[in-house]
Amino acid sequence: MNWLSLTLEADAQHAEMLSNTLLQLGALSVDIADARVGTDDEQAIFDATGGLMTKAWRASRVSGLFPADADIARILKTASSALRLPAAHFTVTNVPEQDWVSLAQTQFAPIQISSRLWIVPSWHTPPDPGAINIALDPGLAFGTGSHTTTRLCLRWLDEHIKGGEAVLDYGCGSGILAIAALKLGAGCAFGVDSDPQAVLVSQANAEQNRVPAAFYAPQDAPQFQADVVLANILANPLKVLAPLLADATRGGGVLVLSGILADQARDVGQAYRDWFDLYETCEEQGWVRLCGMKRSSP
Repeated sequence: MNWLSLTLEADAQHAEMLSNTLLQLGALSVDIADARVGTDDEQAIFDATGGLMTKAWRASRVSGLFPADADIARILKTASSALRLPAAHFTVTNVPEQDWVSLAQTQFAPIQISSRLWIVPSWHTPPDPGAINIALDPGLAFGTGSHTTTRLCLRWLDEHIKGGEAVLDYGCGSGILAIAALKLGAGCAFGVDSDPQAVLVSQANAEQNRVPAAFYAPQDAPQFQADVVLANILANPLKVLAPLLADATRGGGVLVLSGILADQARDVGQAYRDWFDLYETCEEQGWVRLCGMKRSSP
């Protein structure tokens, strides 16, 4: 079955209303994008830390996917009347039927983290069956190994886990760091995330990889001190969490922080200097990983 994609432009005031109206008129899905993307007028709506700067683009491209027999003229007239908008410029394109699942899967290939560590989607055969392969599919939670900040943490684990360590991943996302730690030889691993969906996804990923990682919401997490604490979040939350993460790290234990832009590293490091001696900074593609050892109590 073929489909029709109807695309219109709308200003910031009307883009969301137009999107909802197209859904009410039979659109199977709707997408809103910056109408000026790829030009000098492209507008960022998030800042470098992930904070929302504005809720909408000044000019948006609103696209709705309709059945091939949809009455596009009627849809346009009804939408314009409902929103009290003048007739807008629009385009209609044919969208051929495809195997959308297979198409999406082709965009996610196995990722080699190191000579012995791979992240492999479930529909792929591991390129190196003898390696440590983490089965992980893209989903609703952050952390598939494709982002630089996650790779920086995975490489640290690959280089430093010796065996038997207790590991805490704070802001666990998909659970990938806790799972990797166990596969690399850690004695136990826990994950904490404020997003309930992340906790569920992490637990499912651990089960898929047959490792005994446990994941919790912050209020449900057990109180213990880990040998290794990892937090791959963003700079501002990392600064706020400094006392909590310090309490979660045993004396002589190691803290690994990621999700930090290069120009934020100094401020984040300063937030932890009351507890940790920072001894390593690793930078890749503008992102920084900080590591430090917690000073033992006198």
